[in-house]
Amino acid sequence: MTKVGARLAYGEKIDFGHEQIIPVAFWAGGSAEGQGGLDPDRRAEGGGEGGVAIPLGAYVGDDYGTRFRPNIIALLATLTPLVMVAGWALPRLVKALKK
Repeated sequence: MTKVGARLAYGEKIDFGHEQIIPVAFWAGGSAEGQGGLDPDRRAEGGGEGGVAIPLGAYVGDDYGTRFRPNIIALLATLTPLVMVAGWALPRLVKALKK
């Protein structure tokens, strides 16, 4: 199972001029199914699967070595809700600790 996750998180190596680029993404997915019914004659069943891949950036190897270059748009899209929640929670936490 680890190889599947690694293949989904890391893309194929790309040679671009004198650089080698390996794209990196955050991948998560899952599935669920269920069944039920109001009476024994009529039953309902269902299932679903889903997944998401967010491009985080790329590992770039060149004459200066290997380093990670983040995808700024994905970084901002990921951090914006986190900063908003932290900004909402921090004053409440400080207020609770003062009591």
